[in-house]
Amino acid sequence: MWLSVLLAVLAGYLLGNLNGAVIVSRLLGKKDVREQGSGNAGLTNFLRVYGPSSAVLVVVIDVLKAVAACVLGRLLLAPYGFGREGLLVGGLAVNLGHDFPALLGFRGGKGVLCGITAAFMADWRCALVVIVVFALCLWLTRYVSLSSILGAFTFAVAYPIVHRQELPAAIMGAVLGLFIVFMHRSNISRLLKGTERKATFSKFRKTK
Repeated sequence: MWLSVLLAVLAGYLLGNLNGAVIVSRLLGKKDVREQGSGNAGLTNFLRVYGPSSAVLVVVIDVLKAVAACVLGRLLLAPYGFGREGLLVGGLAVNLGHDFPALLGFRGGKGVLCGITAAFMADWRCALVVIVVFALCLWLTRYVSLSSILGAFTFAVAYPIVHRQELPAAIMGAVLGLFIVFMHRSNISRLLKGTERKATFSKFRKTK
């Protein structure tokens, strides 16, 4: 079984290295998105730098790699009776690969898109609650980072409650959410200092 776990982790991590924002910015013949804006290889920075016209492809790449990692993890561990845990192993691994991609110099994104995809794969009910929290916070505050943090924290709390009778899965669900919160630690610092920038919905550019 441990060989299957290792395969799920390695496959998920390598899939995570396929960063949509980096791939699309290079396909467009533009500068690496990590050299622009906030320097983050995520959807938000891609939108702010290159606009929404090519962002759909970024979403498709990052969603599909997360789905593939979760499905593969489930397939590998389901024969041992740990299908749900395998799915979450894949979700955690793809997030790790997205955030710290060895093939891209360990400079990745913050895993929000991969995380919400894995959340839907793990439990669509909890994921819908996350979406509601994210959308409400974004509407009220216009802080993408704060919305992502609260959404991730919501999953870290909701998933273990719903799946409290499956301790390994509950723990991994909490870790998935908290890992995304951890990746936003610089945003948390700026939010506390009042220097975090808000998003404008018309052109999706930074504004004070």
